[in-house]
Amino acid sequence: MIEQAFNFNSPIKIGISACLAGDKVRFDSGHKRSNFCMDELAEYVEYVRFCPEVAIGLPIPRKTIRQVRVEDVIKVGPAHSDEDYAPDLAQYGKKVSDEHGAQLSGYIFCAKSPSCGMERVKIYNEAETGNTSEGIGIFAEQIMARNPLLPCEENGRLNDMHLRENFVMRVYVYKSWQELVVSHPGLHELTTFHARHKYLLMSHNYEAYRELGRLLAEGKGTDLEALRGTYIKGLMEALSRPARRKDQANTLSHLQGYFKKVLGKVEKQELCRAIDDYRIGQVPLQVPLTLLRHHLIMHPNDYLMQQVYFHPYPNELKLRYAI
Repeated sequence: MIEQAFNFNSPIKIGISACLAGDKVRFDSGHKRSNFCMDELAEYVEYVRFCPEVAIGLPIPRKTIRQVRVEDVIKVGPAHSDEDYAPDLAQYGKKVSDEHGAQLSGYIFCAKSPSCGMERVKIYNEAETGNTSEGIGIFAEQIMARNPLLPCEENGRLNDMHLRENFVMRVYVYKSWQELVVSHPGLHELTTFHARHKYLLMSHNYEAYRELGRLLAEGKGTDLEALRGTYIKGLMEALSRPARRKDQANTLSHLQGYFKKVLGKVEKQELCRAIDDYRIGQVPLQVPLTLLRHHLIMHPNDYLMQQVYFHPYPNELKLRYAI
């Protein structure tokens, strides 16, 4: 049986803006419930809900708040007001990081929020000229700065299927790493972890795969804690960009090579055609992957069966049907 990569000892915990979970905590007593988060992903993860505005004592309902640049300082408050909630929002971000950061395997923020936006948060200028710039939510900035490895996304960006798949994949990889680190892994365990993620990493960044492999190969006698830190930083950075179609096709071709001596002529042609059709965008990734999985079941290979690439997350999420 092909090994799956999500048999964990504890639930996958993902931080989420409470309004995305359906909590009526917005300025107008409403919510922005995410169907994907709550109707699809929720079956496989445990959400930890946060609303920075409510946490710092703002009421429901409340005046809308926005970011305003005053000289070189970003303030947060209602329009035409001297109130500034930025220090409290930043402090709450630090508190959440200190108390929950190590337990979280991902975070989903509410887009464009002055507290929770990951990017492109509108910043007004003090002169009220109508000119604006873009920044990061005050709370989100603290979470991301203090947890640089943590997979983070916004609800709006999760509507892009490539970004959605990439986020969920990173969450599962990071959770696997978190459980590995608890056991204080040695060089052998790190090398095994890297080997299991070979083709997943190759599909995103072939050079990173080679560099991280070289790092571990030369790791004997080095400080293990430093080695672990360098490795996971490189891994998460390499996986942070959705895999390009040509890199996925290259990875599929590498996997195809394992079957060249066991498949018949027709089977080889069928697999080649599926990979080529994927390469030119005629079919989703799921098509050639399904064929490869079938051949792997029919012609077992212990090394391939351990590859996270085949099952980076539950198949039921169907994330590879649309990329």
